[in-house]
Amino acid sequence: MNLMQADRRRAVLSPLVIALALAAPWARAADEAPDAMIDRLSGEVLQIIRADKAVQSGDVDRVMAIVDQKIMPNVNFTRMTASATGPGWRKATPEQRQRLQAEFKTLLVRTYAGALKQVSDQTVEVQPLRGGAADKEVVVRTLVRSKGEPVQLDYRMEKTPGQGSGWKIYDLNVLGVWLVDNYRPQFAQQINAGGIDALIGSLAERNKANVANNGKS
Repeated sequence: MNLMQADRRRAVLSPLVIALALAAPWARAADEAPDAMIDRLSGEVLQIIRADKAVQSGDVDRVMAIVDQKIMPNVNFTRMTASATGPGWRKATPEQRQRLQAEFKTLLVRTYAGALKQVSDQTVEVQPLRGGAADKEVVVRTLVRSKGEPVQLDYRMEKTPGQGSGWKIYDLNVLGVWLVDNYRPQFAQQINAGGIDALIGSLAERNKANVANNGKS
């Protein structure tokens, strides 16, 4: 499966990924349990989307602004990108890592931005958390309910160390498909063919194609 085919598949399977994972005011709370954090933020993001006409219309610039201002400080995107890249990440230069993260983030945002207009009467049900209070990594499971069958949307989260520590998301699972696992073989194929620069170039070309298809710069 190539990058374009995979993007279309994810766009069909996960219309709420950006809505629930990349468009909320992710305020860090050191003493907030991970499931409580997801429950609170899910409610907040749905309110924001319903009130923001630009987000509802799939305005990529608006979505990107929210991601940069509210999301990225509270998501371990470096870990997410490194996990998707695999062993090639260790061989990449700091500049290559920076470029790869930027293109990957743009790809995710542009792939799902148009799906935000589908958000209307959805509610999110957080499932009971499995594990103990001392766990440093957990999976928070949720069901997004609307008309028809509920959509599974789960979060892999890690406890950050140090004073004022909180929880960060580093992977997403939609309908049984983890985002990192889904991208890893695609990234490996590009790296095997031409190294990290080939992967960066492939993502950049895909992002250019998304711009052209959306008619937005």
